[in-house]
Amino acid sequence: MINFDHPSIQILAAELRADQTSTTAIAQACFEWVRDQIRHSSDYQLNPVTCRASEVLEHRTGYCYAKSHLLVALLRACSIPAGFCYQRLSFDEASERYCLHGLVAVKLPGLGWYRLDPRGNKADIDAQFCPPQEQLAYSAQQLGEADWPVIFAEPLPIVVQTLQASLDWESVLAAIPDIALADFAVMTQGLESVSC
Repeated sequence: MINFDHPSIQILAAELRADQTSTTAIAQACFEWVRDQIRHSSDYQLNPVTCRASEVLEHRTGYCYAKSHLLVALLRACSIPAGFCYQRLSFDEASERYCLHGLVAVKLPGLGWYRLDPRGNKADIDAQFCPPQEQLAYSAQQLGEADWPVIFAEPLPIVVQTLQASLDWESVLAAIPDIALADFAVMTQGLESVSC
């Protein structure tokens, strides 16, 4: 999914790092480009459903998960360590549905792991790059929500499966991926949690 060696990703990564003087500045340029130039599939009601990083770049649209795939690919193409983090958020209070929300963790010199949210801003969302302070799109505050401090090298299989099985942006919403709190605890047992 994170095909950072794809020619189109390599070209964009080279453009984004060309005028930067530090790893942190490169990371910020990659983050802001994905956040602002790739349209969120649901916000804009856009197809096709993208998953692989090069697909996201080609079609310039993706859900938070897919946008995270592209951002990690760009960071890795710039030789910056990056991985995936997830939040569990309330999706629909009326039906008590929850969903995973995809984030990126990048390792910055002198700081360590720092989380970014490339989903895209709008009137009520303002995700920014302002280390060491995190400014994500959402915070997990309600009952049943969670902010998991685990960084994965690859996207969660349930996320990839949902994106690849969905025919259009609406079908992703109908099958939005979720992992119960207890299941996530079991899944990550033995993994080292990283403070982000």
